Formats: sequence, structure tokens, C-alpha cells
Amino acid sequence: MSKIFRPWKIDEPQLLPASAQDFVGEDHLARFVVSLVTEELDLVEITASYLGEKGQPPFDPAMMAALLLYAYCCGIYSSRRIAKACRERVDFMSIVALDPPDFRTICEFRKRHLKALSGMFVQVLKLCEKAGLVKLGHVAFDGTKIKANASKHKAMSYERMEARATQLEAEVAKWFTTAEATDSEEDKRYGSDKLGDEMPDWVADKKRRAEKIRAAKAELEAEAKAAAEAKAKVEAEAEEKRKAEGRKKPGKSAAPPSPKPAPNAQKNFTDPESRIMKSKDGFVQAYNAQAAVDAHAQIIVAQDVTQSAVDCGQLVPMINAVEANLGRTPEQLSADSGYCSEPNLAALESRHIDGYVATGRAKDAVVGAAKSEVADEATTATTPPQPPKAPTRVEAMREKIKAGGHSSPYRLRKQLPEPVFGQIKPARAFRQFLMRGLEKVRAEWAIVCTAHNLLKLAQGSSLSAVRLRAQQASAAAA
Repeated sequence: MSKIFRPWKIDEPQLLPASAQDFVGEDHLARFVVSLVTEELDLVEITASYLGEKGQPPFDPAMMAALLLYAYCCGIYSSRRIAKACRERVDFMSIVALDPPDFRTICEFRKRHLKALSGMFVQVLKLCEKAGLVKLGHVAFDGTKIKANASKHKAMSYERMEARATQLEAEVAKWFTTAEATDSEEDKRYGSDKLGDEMPDWVADKKRRAEKIRAAKAELEAEAKAAAEAKAKVEAEAEEKRKAEGRKKPGKSAAPPSPKPAPNAQKNFTDPESRIMKSKDGFVQAYNAQAAVDAHAQIIVAQDVTQSAVDCGQLVPMINAVEANLGRTPEQLSADSGYCSEPNLAALESRHIDGYVATGRAKDAVVGAAKSEVADEATTATTPPQPPKAPTRVEAMREKIKAGGHSSPYRLRKQLPEPVFGQIKPARAFRQFLMRGLEKVRAEWAIVCTAHNLLKLAQGSSLSAVRLRAQQASAAAA
């Protein structure tokens, strides 16, 4: 007796659901994103940009915004992959209601409204705060290197720019000279309808490359000159202050800052605003993405992107960003050693923030202290004893962390931001920016962080709904 199988109705016509949203369950993320965009988020900045009634009616901005946010939540960032998902995946079909936009439409919408889409970060963050997912009891700060949309091999050092530009210009000049000498021969060969001095495409390309190199060289020189002038101004102000106080600068006078770029200073031709940075994968052309993560539910409460490979100058701006987003500063803060400096610790004291900032390895300091003790013992007989110096803020922070032990909030500096970066980079595959230029990259990172917070909000809302249903069930049973 043969086995009976379920009928395979591959050619049988099907009746579609009454609503496109019935393609997915009631608790699906796609439904949550659509309801959030249509009921909670303010899209006035986007909708106000559509003026006039001429031409084909555009797609609903709310639908396009929901589509982009949901795609980022799913780890899909390419406009072509998003358009393909709208044709093949029922969760995307439930958002576009079986009317998929073209990939060019998705790309142009994102470009046109990039600033407004990045502004949704604060809106979603405040919704997280209303949902009780943000406490600001403890916030951890960290940065991660994310590759730019550029190759490090498309960069050139200042020292090589002059030689390469001169070489290319010489090659182009040689070909122009040859062309002028053979005009008459080319007239006979190509006919009277041709000028006879058309240059090969690759020659024109070399000319453009030489012009681009000259422009990059001029930018490096302008940046170096501006940096030298700023440094000279700071030194002049410090010297005037010392003179007013009657003090002299110890040691020899330093050489004035050079307005000429360093020979190894580089400029990338694909994305000039990106920088060479060291990461776990070696040296990459990248940006430094910053995030401040709240301890209660791993919500990103502030974010930014910087061109600097080091994090030291980002602590105070990130604290200011938290205050600007939520109207208050965190009660407690942790960060790794990249943020440790005397000015940063002083800023924490002035803002009354309980800080736990890693101070780095103290091996050199210990060795230096031992040497100084030996020297002090050798000179005790000849010099009177000096009063002990007050510990610096970095030394005080080192003792504070050491005294806290394993129960210290210091451990949260890695437990909070590292999982967030793991969810964004490996889990949702955001390892490289699509945009070029610092302003666009900042907006793109803001959208990525918005998607992260949106997922946390969806998870928190679902858990709250489960708890509410359990409470209602227990109340009904009682």
C-alpha cells in the first residue's frame, strides 16, 4: 500500500487575505514598525518637501520610512536588496501592500530625506524613555571603527603627490605634443569630418588624475597651514598668560609649527573625509562611530561619527549629546582607557557624574615610581623633605577602580557597548558605510542606531504586553 501525501496545490489559485498586513502575524515586527511610523513618529519634515500635483504621484512617505526602518532592523541596507525583498518576502510585502517601489526610488528617497531620517533617532529614543527602557542610572561610552566606502589603496601621501602629479602631467604633455605633430597625417587617415587630434580616453583620464592629485595636495597644505596657525595662536595666548603671571616657560623654546604637511600625511581620493585607522583587522580606511549605551535595556542614548582615530576628545561631546537628547545627564558613567585624560575627568567632576574610566596599564608608572623612590632615598641626606604631591585625577581614578573590586560598575564599560556593536556589526551585518562624506555618514549611523533602539522598543513592548495579559488572566482567575 502506497503512502498518501498531502496534496501539492502548486497550480491552484489562492484567495489573498483581506489585508496585506495579514501576511504576517499580529505580533510581527513589520506590523510594529508600521504602527510606530504612522501613529507615533512626526514625518512633517519629509511630507512638507512634496509640493505641487504635477507628475506621477509619489509613494507614501510613511510607507517608505517604515520600509527603510524595517530593512535596517533586518540587516538589509542596499536599495537593490530592499527592492528584491519587497518582491519576494511576505514581511516586506505586508509593508508595501504588494506595490513594491523600484530600487532607484528607494535610493533617491533615502538620499533626499537623509537628514530627516536621521532625526528619527531622538523621536524613537524618547519613545523608549516613555516605555521605561531608559533610566540613565549608568551609561557606558565606547567607539568602534567602521569601514568607509573607500579603499585605503586609493589614498596617496603628500610626499608622493608631487612626484606622481608631475609624472602624469609630463605624460599628458608628451601625447599632446605628438598629436600636434601628426595632425596632417590624421586628417588623411580619418577624413575631413574629424579634427585629427582626438586624444585617447586613457590620456584624458591621466590628465584628470593629475588635476585630482593637485587638488588633494592643495587641501593637505591648507589643512596643515590652518593647524599650524591654530597651534601658534594657542602658544601665543599661553605665553601672554605666563608673562602676565610673571612666569617663564621651562626648558628650551619649541620650534614654531610648520605650515607644510608631513610627508606621510595622506588624502583618500574616493572619500577624502575618511581616515586611515587601526582596527582588529589591521589598518583600514574608516570612520570612528561613537555610541552611549544605557545600562537598563542597552538603548543607545547618544551617537556620533568622528574622523579621529582616538576617543579621547569624544567624551564631553557625547555627554552633551545625551543631555541634548533627554534633557539630563547620566548619574554614573563608564568608559575604556581611550577616554581617559585629566580634562575629561575634570569635566565629570564639574558635572557631578560618578565616573569609572579605565586608566590603562600602569606598568610604566610603577617602574617610574620605583625609580623615583630610589632617587629620593639617595638625595634625602642633601635636600630637605618635600611635602607629598596631591595625586592627579588619573591616579585617583586608578585607586577608585582598584578599591571597587569585582563589584565595581567599572566592569560595565565592556558589558554594555560591546554587545550593542556585536548586534549591529556581525548580527545585522553593518560593517561598512554606504554613504561618503562625514555629514552623510553621521546620518547613516543615526539611522542604524535608530533601528537598534526600535528593535529594543519592540522587544520591550512585547514583554510588557505579555506581562499585562498575564496580570489580566490572574486577575480574572481571582
